[in-house]
Amino acid sequence: MHKPPHESSIRAPRPRARSLPPLARRQRGVALLIAILLVALGTMVAAALAYNNAMTARRTIADFSYDQALLITEGVEAYSAYGLWLVHKNDPNVTYPGQGWDQPLNVSPSPGVNVQASLEDLQGRFNLNDLIESKGNGVTPNLTALAVFQRLLEMVGLQPVWAEDVVNWIDTSPTPLFPQAASDTQYLEMAPPYYAPNRPITSTSELLALPGFGRERFEKIAPYITALPVGTALNICSASPVVLDAFLGHREYSVDPKRFASDRQAAGGCFPSMQEFQTAFSNMLPGGTLGGSSPTWAQIEPLIGDESSYFRLSTFVRAGTTEFAFYSLLYQDDGEDGKVLTLLRSDTPN
Repeated sequence: MHKPPHESSIRAPRPRARSLPPLARRQRGVALLIAILLVALGTMVAAALAYNNAMTARRTIADFSYDQALLITEGVEAYSAYGLWLVHKNDPNVTYPGQGWDQPLNVSPSPGVNVQASLEDLQGRFNLNDLIESKGNGVTPNLTALAVFQRLLEMVGLQPVWAEDVVNWIDTSPTPLFPQAASDTQYLEMAPPYYAPNRPITSTSELLALPGFGRERFEKIAPYITALPVGTALNICSASPVVLDAFLGHREYSVDPKRFASDRQAAGGCFPSMQEFQTAFSNMLPGGTLGGSSPTWAQIEPLIGDESSYFRLSTFVRAGTTEFAFYSLLYQDDGEDGKVLTLLRSDTPN
């Protein structure tokens, strides 16, 4: 006889898996997709919040650093004004680099902050606005200054004809004073079109607006020019050898710039003095004549002097990893008080 199978060996039939209806399967897929989208959306919102918070903190730090640098610059301006006032008080009749105002400043007013500053006598450069006569309603070119500027352009390797373009840029005449210079028609063909301002230059970078002048030419002439009120004389005590020779009409001081710098440092006063400059004016070196017309000493003398009222203060502030540069135009009254005012402050030197 066969024994009956043990109860444990008897397995119950496995129930069949219930298959979801098509609608339920679709709903289940949609729910999963919505969950994925919600997670992605939450991640995007969190990332945007984190980015905005980081940018807000960065902007706050940048604003604080800028305000800090600006306050430091104002302090440096006050310090420079006091120094210029002391120089004027002790020596009111002449301005030259050896008086101490030209010494650079390098200090750390607080941890993580470094300040570097220097003063430059802007009247040691050729004043572009002197190309127009101070008495003439802005329509009469100063032919003596024009000849000087033409020689200056020649000395830095540029064509003297650019001087006429600058005159037409400044003069108030509706018609060009020099027919070969750029006219309004050429300015209107630029992109975008514009007119010549027909007023004194406020920034030397306006030369970049002359048709075809370009950055390369500007960088050659920029160290030797400035834009000051009409009739502001050149200070020969601070002028570079190149500018001095442009006024002389021949190469004398720029022949040996190292010797010139040594002589100026050893002079202990204004170098060259007015008498030395007048002597150099009459001493023509062999082969040193510059092109253009040759004004007389009587014509050159009104354009030069040995005092200065306009200075440029260059201030560089480093706060942590952030750097700032400020350029301040300081004006010193030539009266007895020698008061110094800040006329302009900008982020660019020109």
